[in-house]
Amino acid sequence: MTTKDIGPKGPVVKTGEAVVDYVDDRSGVKTGARWFLFRNIPKGTSWFQTLGFTAMALFGLQAITGIVLAMYYKPDTNTAFRSIEYITDEVTWGWLVRGMHKWGASAMIVVVFLHMGRVFIWGAYKYPRELTWVTGAVLLFMTMFMGLTGYLLVWDQKAYWATVVAVNITASAPILGPYVGDILRAGPEFGPNTLSRFYSIHMLVIPGGIATFIGLHLYFITRLGISEPPWSKRRLRIERDEEDARRRAARERQSLAGRTVVPAGEPAVPARAEVAE
Repeated sequence: MTTKDIGPKGPVVKTGEAVVDYVDDRSGVKTGARWFLFRNIPKGTSWFQTLGFTAMALFGLQAITGIVLAMYYKPDTNTAFRSIEYITDEVTWGWLVRGMHKWGASAMIVVVFLHMGRVFIWGAYKYPRELTWVTGAVLLFMTMFMGLTGYLLVWDQKAYWATVVAVNITASAPILGPYVGDILRAGPEFGPNTLSRFYSIHMLVIPGGIATFIGLHLYFITRLGISEPPWSKRRLRIERDEEDARRRAARERQSLAGRTVVPAGEPAVPARAEVAE
């Protein structure tokens, strides 16, 4: 008797399996989930490799708490700050949701920087994972921009003037800077349209972009695998063998070049003689 023979299946289990089989026959979800979830992990993988998943989990927390806050927040210069006070003081568990969203944003930025630093120090951005690195860099910039756009939504003095400084610095960049500044301000100066612009970017544009690039990032990670730690014996052996192969190829090229050098003053002999008829 195997561990699978545990008795007859209940109606709930049968229904669930039938639904999964129905969906799998039409979408191949089992194959996709197996390809995504079940793969070989390099020996020596540690908690350092979980920073990316931590950042993704924090993004999910930001999305959930952001949706809840959006139900009560009013993106208007006359009522924005009062709506924040209402969420914090009067909405049930509002202080907790807002605190999770506020500190979760800072935690996400810190974790993304740590994750990118680990990848850089370990050399995990090298061939064949260059596109994984590029998508991660785009996610870093999007995360920082999401923090900037969300900071203004409180609409108090500190948030207002900090955003003014940030946008003015951006607008001082050459060529595209003034145009980007006008887009962010929604006009020549800060006002009600600026708050609405930041709210739409923070709630729609950036989360959609982050979700898209997270999908691309996970695809590359799944397809190319996780890079081995620098102290991996297998990785060191492979790098040593590759270096030896490069040196042998360089020596062979030098040796071949030395044999084909024509001494000065002697005519070059063609490799294939033409016979004149």
